[in-house]
Amino acid sequence: MPDFKILIVDDDDNICQLLKLYLIKEGFSTIICHNGNDAAKYVKETHLDIVLLDIMMPDMDGLETLSKIREFSDIPVILVSAKGEPMDKIGGLDIGADDYVTKPFEPQELISRIKAILRRIGQSKTEEKADVTIGNLHISIGNYIVKVDDKKVEMPPKEMELLYYLATHPMKVFTREQLLGEVWGPDYKGDSRTVDVHIKRIREKLGIGTNWKLETVWRVGYKFEVIK
Repeated sequence: MPDFKILIVDDDDNICQLLKLYLIKEGFSTIICHNGNDAAKYVKETHLDIVLLDIMMPDMDGLETLSKIREFSDIPVILVSAKGEPMDKIGGLDIGADDYVTKPFEPQELISRIKAILRRIGQSKTEEKADVTIGNLHISIGNYIVKVDDKKVEMPPKEMELLYYLATHPMKVFTREQLLGEVWGPDYKGDSRTVDVHIKRIREKLGIGTNWKLETVWRVGYKFEVIK
């Protein structure tokens, strides 16, 4: 396994040390910090592959920290929280988290989610994927760039991957479960509403297409519709 480096962010050092033991056992390198300001600094100044970010921290909580990180980085972030209500998860995903794990959790489940994200990153770096241009929308998944009317649209990797998958299968209807499997991977254990959250954010960022739109198919899922 390549030497992936993971940042663990939690104000409880006992939890940090426990996670560190499991991650090192799996072959990962780790860095520990206990507050949001230090986490943002590490992300900006250190090569990292993924962040495990606790939500319930003093001063600057995990959601505020994530918002700060998203101002300058698209690094994958898994939120870890004792708050497991659906709206808590949706709120975290809406800010830009890639996954959400509820305490208490099985360490192996967290490891599986980390590996699933890292596999997707590796695939995106090695697979040659053609650019897509439809009307005023241009997607270069190889460079992780989306443009509308030749203006770059800031978009986290997972939103871009979902958009690219739909745009490369125009007019085909996908269920939420199918999109989770294709974009997030077969090992992903999250809620299907994750797809709804990402579609909502994509629509807000892209606006109205010249001859395309992300269409909701009632009681089924979504499709990328090309209007001729």
